[in-house]
Amino acid sequence: MRRRLVVAALFLALTAAFSGLAWHLAAVESLARLAERGAADLNLATARLTNQLQRFREIAVLMADHPVASARLREGEDSAADAEAERLFLRVVDRAGAIELMLLDRDLMVRAASHDGRARLPATPELVRAGHGALGFHHRVDAATGRRIFSYAAPVFATEGPVIGIVLLRFDAETVEAPGRGDPMPVWFTDDQGVVFVTNRSEMLFRQPLGAVPPDPAIYPGVQVQPFPQMQAQTRGGKQVWQVDGGPYLPARALLLGRDLSVIGMSGSALVDAGPALRFASLQAAVAAALMLGFGALALALAERRRALAARLASEARMNALLDARVIARTRELRETNERLTRAQAELVQAGKLSALGQMSAGISHELNQPLMAIRSYAENAALYLDRGRLPEAGDNLGRISEMARRMGRIIRNLRAFARQEREPMSDVNLVAVVEAALDLLRARLRDDGVAVDWAAPATAVLVRGGEVRLQQVVVNLLSNAADAMAQSLQRRIRIVIEPLVGQAPDAAAMLRLSVCDTGPGIADPERIFDPFYSTKEVGSAEGMGLGLSISYGIVQSFGGRIAGRNLLGGGAEFTVDLVVAGAPGQGAGGAVVPAGVGEGEA
Repeated sequence: MRRRLVVAALFLALTAAFSGLAWHLAAVESLARLAERGAADLNLATARLTNQLQRFREIAVLMADHPVASARLREGEDSAADAEAERLFLRVVDRAGAIELMLLDRDLMVRAASHDGRARLPATPELVRAGHGALGFHHRVDAATGRRIFSYAAPVFATEGPVIGIVLLRFDAETVEAPGRGDPMPVWFTDDQGVVFVTNRSEMLFRQPLGAVPPDPAIYPGVQVQPFPQMQAQTRGGKQVWQVDGGPYLPARALLLGRDLSVIGMSGSALVDAGPALRFASLQAAVAAALMLGFGALALALAERRRALAARLASEARMNALLDARVIARTRELRETNERLTRAQAELVQAGKLSALGQMSAGISHELNQPLMAIRSYAENAALYLDRGRLPEAGDNLGRISEMARRMGRIIRNLRAFARQEREPMSDVNLVAVVEAALDLLRARLRDDGVAVDWAAPATAVLVRGGEVRLQQVVVNLLSNAADAMAQSLQRRIRIVIEPLVGQAPDAAAMLRLSVCDTGPGIADPERIFDPFYSTKEVGSAEGMGLGLSISYGIVQSFGGRIAGRNLLGGGAEFTVDLVVAGAPGQGAGGAVVPAGVGEGEA
């Protein structure tokens, strides 16, 4: 027991050391990648700021070189020239998004401006620098509005060379700050006094390091400068990770990055959120500890199981023998159950056909009764013609009797074929003959319901793989359902089309599609139409129990085909039956199309 405790303690110590090493390695790698990504984002932010400032700088320089500026400084008071210069300056300010654009003379008197008013401006640093012939740049907070202002002052040179005036362009810091707002990484830019002047986080604005010299009130008039948020550095993964107490919009643990921007007299800083990297390192450590503990538990379990394995082998052998006997018995039961289900399915298919025959009985009786009455009438007329010696008329009546008999024979043959229980395997079936037979069985019902049928039979037989009787049952079911669906429709029309499928893969069997479209209200729930006992007909109606489409689905699947239903955009529903073409690759000999009359029955 004591030995086991010692081994367990050593293993736990090893697990702690291994997980600590995993945390350190993951933290080093994650923080290094985070620092590289943060430096790239900070470079992007600084480039964005300098590019925005560069745009305004170029505007100031271009306006200093503009002929209107130099001409206005050389001329005296001229209201027309003033108006032209002011229109130009106003147009430039509007397009550039600046606050104001002014033209000053050597005495800093405003000679033209984008706004109204003439005054002498104080000698600010940027104006003093421009008066010496260099481009001046400065920033300040406007005492009247509280807006942060950037200023560019560009000297205007005379033809002989000396400075004769200054172009002063002022623009709001928010204009150059706006593109960076919404960035996930907090970024700020401080001036030479350490005050944050541009940032994408409003809580960082006008902050200064704790203990720094108060800023120049001429630059920040009336501004209450706040110290930076409390930050405490800790070493994590070879990096300084700062604990930041700066509110919900600043990361709690972050890397502090900086970059000097001497070209604009500022420095950029950024806080890169280190929380995800440290959490990832902790996750790695937890995974390492879990693996070690899992390995230890597995080793312990294997040791325990090894002692019990010998005793269990004999018991497992007995249990395996008993299990094998049960599997054999269960397999036999499943085979018998499967055979019973197969027989029940065949009986269900037959019951579906007999149910359809019951619904069609009245129409079929009418179809048979009409030719019988015509035969009786033609027979009586033929007898009269024979008594009178009018043989041509008698022969014509006998011919009509023969035609009526053929018509009755075709109806009875289709009815008998539909009613019989097909047990033959799949063969080549003429799809055109199947559709014609189904229409013969339903012709009376469709005529009585006022249903028009659009059906242009192909000139040649179309052979597919299937069973003639079962396929005929599918077509009869689709046509009957279409007629039932259109019972309340003003327009009742069924369209039947046979067409080849396109876009088949090169190694797939070629398919043909039989489409049956109606003008009914459509399918209420297309996802459930093939579920057994699902029906949209009223409960207790004599129109079926919702088994027709389920039976048809099983029949088409047994042929290696597909059946689907969908709603049409213009109204109505469409059912499609995709069948394998006879003679397709892997289906044996045969062809998809044969001469008319060579099929399995007369249409």
